Amino acid sequence: MIERYAREPMNSIWSEESKFKRWLKVEIAVVKAWEKISAIPEGTASEIEKKASFNIDRIKEIEKTTRHDVVAFLQNVKEHLGKEGEYLHFGITSSDTIDTAMALALKQSAEIIIDDIKMVLETLKKRAFEFKDTIMIGRSHGIHGEPITFGFVLALWYEEMSRNLERMQKAKETISYGKISGSMGTFANVPIEVEEAACKLLDLKPAKISSQIIQRDRYAEYMSTLAVMASTIDKIATQIRHYQRTEVREAEEFFHKGQKGSSSMPHKRNPVLSENLCGLARLIRGNALVALENVALWHERDISHSSNERIILPDSNIAIDFMLNRLNNILSNLVVYRENMLKNLNLTNGVIYSQRIMLMLVEKGAEKNRSYEIVQKNAMKSWENNISFKDLVLHDEYIMSILTKDDIDNCFDPGYYVRRIDGIFKRVFD
Repeated sequence: MIERYAREPMNSIWSEESKFKRWLKVEIAVVKAWEKISAIPEGTASEIEKKASFNIDRIKEIEKTTRHDVVAFLQNVKEHLGKEGEYLHFGITSSDTIDTAMALALKQSAEIIIDDIKMVLETLKKRAFEFKDTIMIGRSHGIHGEPITFGFVLALWYEEMSRNLERMQKAKETISYGKISGSMGTFANVPIEVEEAACKLLDLKPAKISSQIIQRDRYAEYMSTLAVMASTIDKIATQIRHYQRTEVREAEEFFHKGQKGSSSMPHKRNPVLSENLCGLARLIRGNALVALENVALWHERDISHSSNERIILPDSNIAIDFMLNRLNNILSNLVVYRENMLKNLNLTNGVIYSQRIMLMLVEKGAEKNRSYEIVQKNAMKSWENNISFKDLVLHDEYIMSILTKDDIDNCFDPGYYVRRIDGIFKRVFD
């Protein structure tokens, strides 16, 4: 069982109060860094840390006049300080505070998302082994192909989600950078040593170079990672929705006692949880596009990114956290109908074994194109007339001049198609 660390909840990370706490944390780290190089009086940081406070209502009141949120915040904090308050925000610019604090928020969010992914992986692995040998029909273009197992499907999802874990770990690394480099990023009014010391205190790395802001390719990579993950969730949810279709009914979301599927049709049991995930995935992908647009700003910065980041960053992190937890709930409680999988496997009167017949003919010396044509002709006749493909094969003079009845029987064994599943599982899970 994945250990769930006692971390701040995702929605709490993105609250207004948490934002101002992070701003204050960055400001205090900068004061400590100044003090470390003996540029301000000793004890200044401890005095600020002891007295500093803020009130959200008061910040909003001040902002009505200043029309600047960071200035309003600093003014409110300084109302709680004495002379030491003069060293708050000394030599730095608003984006030093905002972007470094944002790195803290994104890093915290990434850690939660990484835990979520590990939880989903654990569930996928458990259920993959549960259904490793549960034979079902594989589909391409939505049309029956050849036998697979449901465990094979789950293992495929597991492997893709594993790549999402790797991407998320890399994205966490990419956004864990702060900047305390001043108005244009040139360290004109703050030494490089202050940035290095402050970032170390915050458990961040200093950006090697920045303009007035942290460069938004970092955010774009992070948001693109969320978008890829959302697409994986979308893929899984879409497939579950297909499995739950009345004509298929191979698996379905758990239907709780007292749950209602429709206000008008009492019989309805809809894949609403999976549908929710598909809808949210579209939101995440759209937000990633906005983040990509934010990379190209004017010169050392403009604020065209600022307004949308207040929406796309909290919304996307909160949404992906919700999506991963909902997906885990769906997968943990997914109801699987093995008997319907077997029924659907046999739905097409054996035409799914056509490739095996063709290859057996070729193995016995028949010409491939001729074999394809003969087998296809029988398969189409079986499909269109709803009659046994195997019977047609057994009565085809060309086929029976090459193959024996035992050969034919072997070709219609579904176990042949899944005989290497153990090897696949070893590659995926070992």
